[in-house]
Amino acid sequence: MDWQTGRLVTVFGGSGFLGRHVVRALAREGWRIRVACRRPDLAFFLQPLGGVGQISCVQANLRDPDSIKAALHGAEAVVNLIGILAESGKQRFTSLQAEGPGLIGEAARLAGVKTFVHISAIGADAGSASAYARTKALGEAAARREFPSCVILRPSIVFGPEDGFFNRFGTMARFFPVIPLVGADTKFQPVYVGDVAKAVALAADGKARAGATYELGGPEVKTFEELLRYLLQVVERDRAVLKLSFGMGAVVAGVTTLLSKISLGLFPALLTTTRDQVELLKHDNVVSQEAKAEGRTLEGLGVAPKAVEAIVPSYLYRYRKTGQYQEQRS
Repeated sequence: MDWQTGRLVTVFGGSGFLGRHVVRALAREGWRIRVACRRPDLAFFLQPLGGVGQISCVQANLRDPDSIKAALHGAEAVVNLIGILAESGKQRFTSLQAEGPGLIGEAARLAGVKTFVHISAIGADAGSASAYARTKALGEAAARREFPSCVILRPSIVFGPEDGFFNRFGTMARFFPVIPLVGADTKFQPVYVGDVAKAVALAADGKARAGATYELGGPEVKTFEELLRYLLQVVERDRAVLKLSFGMGAVVAGVTTLLSKISLGLFPALLTTTRDQVELLKHDNVVSQEAKAEGRTLEGLGVAPKAVEAIVPSYLYRYRKTGQYQEQRS
């Protein structure tokens, strides 16, 4: 499709890790893309992902209904990627994840948008003790209430070159002889960011079932410890893994959160864990049997998910002792 005469899609939160891949996938499908974010001046790096003029960035804030309405003007589809892993400053779970999807859904319905794709997460549960999981579920309900045909995509932990999972532990492996691990037996189904982006593009194009909730996972289920030990193998670092109970993990999380606050954010984010994140680790993060049986998966959308082993080594090399020069060692 020629994007110059093609349809317009508005992407909220398109400047983040997942966002840049979603924007690229949509551009390849011929969409004109309007990226709505709080700081459009920091999102210009997205423009080379499409043709000249294909991708534009506009200012929008969930606290400003008029900016949401303006960002949706003339759009045929909208994608909501807004979400946070931990609260900081004015960025709160309730406003961004519980209330935000409803605000976007209402504005999209009133603007005559045809398709609304909302990114949530596996583990979303209105009864969860985790504020992250609870607000994700409330956001799904709000999106569905305002825009009943909304397509909800729930990915497991997402990996890729700029991810906050493998890169975080890769950095820790560089500097620390011991790596603490909470929830060693918790299961994940890591999904490649490019595959999630493809699913978003397909859903925006009407290829997903209207009103359905899809669960997106990779081809393999691995425990947290298995993933960490695989990372250590790839980066060729001999590090001890210190398994912590959930109780001890909560204590450590409380201490690191306090240190981050009293240091006014100077305490390394690399070492900061929240109690909410510890709570999340008490539950497996994998695609349900119901979703598999009903075809509400990547495979159901026609996407063959890529394995961790096929992607991760291509960007973890930099955590080896000699980085990209590993193969040149004598």
